Amino acid sequence: MDKDKQPDPARRSLLKAAPLGALAVAAAAHARAPEPQPGPAAPAEPEQAKGYHETEHIRRYYRTAAYW
Repeated sequence: MDKDKQPDPARRSLLKAAPLGALAVAAAAHARAPEPQPGPAAPAEPEQAKGYHETEHIRRYYRTAAYW
């Protein structure tokens, strides 16, 4: 390539437009996704304790791990 010739900037338009094409495909896929249909309500489960709670197996561990 001669030093006098400059590359044609129009050749790079494909590379510049590629991310926009990917966004368009993602938007089209999202638009076609069906709305989730609400199913029958699940029976209410009993609320479980959150955080630390001492149970029998934990008490047993404390008894066996005690070294004093």
